[in-house]
Amino acid sequence: MKELKKPLIVLTGPTAAGKTELSIALAKKLNGAIISADSMQVYKYMNIGSAKIRPEEMQGVRHYLVDVLDPREEFHVARFQQMAKEAMDEIYRNGQLPIVVGGTGFYIQALLKDIDFDESSGELPCRKELEETARREGGAVLYERLKQVDPESAEAIHPNNVKRVIRALEFYQETGQPISLHNKEQKEKQPPYTYAYFVLNDDRARLYERIDRRVDRMVEQGLVEEVRWLKEHGYDRSLVSMQGLGYKELFPYLDGTCSLEEAVEIIKRDTRHFAKRQITWFKREPDVIWLNQQEFGYDKEKILKRMLELWEERKKS
Repeated sequence: MKELKKPLIVLTGPTAAGKTELSIALAKKLNGAIISADSMQVYKYMNIGSAKIRPEEMQGVRHYLVDVLDPREEFHVARFQQMAKEAMDEIYRNGQLPIVVGGTGFYIQALLKDIDFDESSGELPCRKELEETARREGGAVLYERLKQVDPESAEAIHPNNVKRVIRALEFYQETGQPISLHNKEQKEKQPPYTYAYFVLNDDRARLYERIDRRVDRMVEQGLVEEVRWLKEHGYDRSLVSMQGLGYKELFPYLDGTCSLEEAVEIIKRDTRHFAKRQITWFKREPDVIWLNQQEFGYDKEKILKRMLELWEERKKS
């Protein structure tokens, strides 16, 4: 007898593609509740820079993992997975369909494939030693070490991302296995859900134009004041939350080391680069359904209709 898997819809795509509006329409059609797969919208007080959905925009659709953590708290993939699973349990109990919406591809992959983060996910004894080495000799030393034991991870991790370099090294020291191999094995797992994985996309030039306009709108809405308030309330640039796009770029301006025009241009440039990386990530993911908006004449109703048709097909297969 065929095992009945729980249903799950994923709606993702590059930043500024228009996921929010479409996700609300989809949730209303399917009696769905939305789980945010966004690494910044989870934080309180960070509304403008994260393009957080406002309560009045939710149209009565329940949203999870939005506006729930203090910016001093660390939010990473394992914590997302745990919180998202708890949200899904509640959504299923309520007789609803969970719809995961957001652009953080690794978070979505971790939830969809039920990747196991238990092994060595706690603080290992060697972490303090590695952190001390980074402080004393610099992160580059650890990065060189990682290149020796796990070149594949070294290629995937930016040399300045000391936290991820340490994570990869401690995993290797604890298990004797490169974390890249472990991740590869986890990625090959079959999702335990009946699911549809939609990627909302747009023409590159049009997407970049939308990004530029959105950044200008954020500044008009008070992004600088938002970051200034966070800084004045002790949320300094060393926090994981303050590494988000639209936040880290404004600290130099607030410190007087660059002009606002320069900071805004950097936000636009870095957001365009981020969107490009997101698209590259989704292209590597198996079994995704691309929704290229230009092919639908930018008609949201047509896109929604197609999603509903494909979801019905998936449920039957």
